[in-house]
Amino acid sequence: MSGLEQDRVIIFDTTLRDGEQAPGCSMTLDEKLRVASALRDLRVDVIEAGFAAASPGDFDAVQAIATEISGPVICSLARCHPNDIERAAAALKPAQRSRIHVFLATSEIHRTYKLHMAKEEIIRRAVEGVQLARKHCADVEFSAEDASRTEPAFLADVVAAVIAAGARTVNIPDTLGYTVPEEFAALFGYLRTHVRGIEQVMLSVHCHDDLGMAVANSLAAVSAGARQVECTINGIGERAGNCSLEEVVMALRTRANHYGLEVGVETRRLYPTSRLVSSITGMHVPRNKAVVGENAFAHESGIHQDGMLKHASTYEIMNPEDIGISKSNLVLGKHSGRHAFRERVQQLGFNLDDEQINQAFAEFKKLADRKKEMFDGDIEAIIMNTGVLSADTGGSGPWEMVELHISAGTGAIAAAAVRMRHADGQIVDEASVGDGPVEAAFKALERATGISLDLRNFELRSATTGEDAQGEVTVTVSDNGQCHRGHGVSTDIVEAGALAYLDVINRVCRQQPAHKPPESPAEDKTVHL
Repeated sequence: MSGLEQDRVIIFDTTLRDGEQAPGCSMTLDEKLRVASALRDLRVDVIEAGFAAASPGDFDAVQAIATEISGPVICSLARCHPNDIERAAAALKPAQRSRIHVFLATSEIHRTYKLHMAKEEIIRRAVEGVQLARKHCADVEFSAEDASRTEPAFLADVVAAVIAAGARTVNIPDTLGYTVPEEFAALFGYLRTHVRGIEQVMLSVHCHDDLGMAVANSLAAVSAGARQVECTINGIGERAGNCSLEEVVMALRTRANHYGLEVGVETRRLYPTSRLVSSITGMHVPRNKAVVGENAFAHESGIHQDGMLKHASTYEIMNPEDIGISKSNLVLGKHSGRHAFRERVQQLGFNLDDEQINQAFAEFKKLADRKKEMFDGDIEAIIMNTGVLSADTGGSGPWEMVELHISAGTGAIAAAAVRMRHADGQIVDEASVGDGPVEAAFKALERATGISLDLRNFELRSATTGEDAQGEVTVTVSDNGQCHRGHGVSTDIVEAGALAYLDVINRVCRQQPAHKPPESPAEDKTVHL
């Protein structure tokens, strides 16, 4: 069956490659494996695991995912350079099913100002890149970077050449989010009319969201013959992001009567996967985000509520259960048992082993003693933000906060004292003052760990409802020009902020293997407040 005739849309997830390129969204190897496992359970067709030639860390990540994740096709990006292609092939060698994804810019702007290449050179390089990749891998994809701003006739020449060279998938990206649906559909129509052999390959689309039309443009391309959509969880990615996986999947499913196409995604895994990626990257999902936002299935208007009580379809076009959101929200309490807790965790879409369940249940009991009511969001926060899903149950880095004491008041100088434990067993006590309790806590953490950071942004949101709701804090910091995000959760928002800042400190420490804890002072600097 040709790429244009099949009735199924291939979902190509690039969260681990294009998504990770968003500022502050870099992931550790363990975090990438967790996301890759979630994508496998989500049943995406292709996982673009990274850009193997970009760095040794990227190579290791692609190789680890190729080794440990079976089911989806594992893909690595590569420029049309021999070294890039060789590195991609080496990293993908352990994969059961692999793909090398080569790309080269084709637009006049890129040819003139970035590549300094004539049209003939572009075609030659593209062909050579595909041919070399085919020597290592039967499944080769070619992307014409900035295709939407490329002259249609020249783009057709490039596409024809790479098809002849052996590309099995040809991607037509809207790299800058510049096009509009009607124009983009016309471009696909032009290529289908003017490129010999195009019916023998899979046409793909990769859209960015600079003008807020990534999903609309992707769906327009599907209507015009594309049968692979490249997208990311929560739409994360460079600049304004990518086409949102959950949005395009649910559009194709909800409007199946219009598109007449199928997707193989297990949609009940969409919500937990969204939450996982949000937690790891520290990028909150906006409340009004389509499909997975907190307000996506919330109804406050009296008219809407009345309609919902009579029949859900009056004001809902999707069932929340279909994307992994439970109807029941108020759950469990401090007297609930482990079995009930495990069942609730499974209903929320998380698959935890016995050790992880025990760790999460212990945290649940601690929180239940502090809160009157427990909600699904509380359980999610425990699982996502306390290291339960981490392979290293000791935390996400070398530092652990043992104690935090805060003193603050109107007209008083805020002070904070922390007791920290390093992975080598050393205990460090430090204290500091600040303009407020949060700044005092951050300064105390910096003094204790020896890591000084430039705070750029502090975000606070409620994980659930009620006066005793947990606060989720995300901090964005700069360290030597590199952006990092950290995440923390607690019923005490100052503690949540301190945990978020510590999360960033641990991320920085992981990138500095030679980092040592500061020398312990001779006197005890613990401040009892």
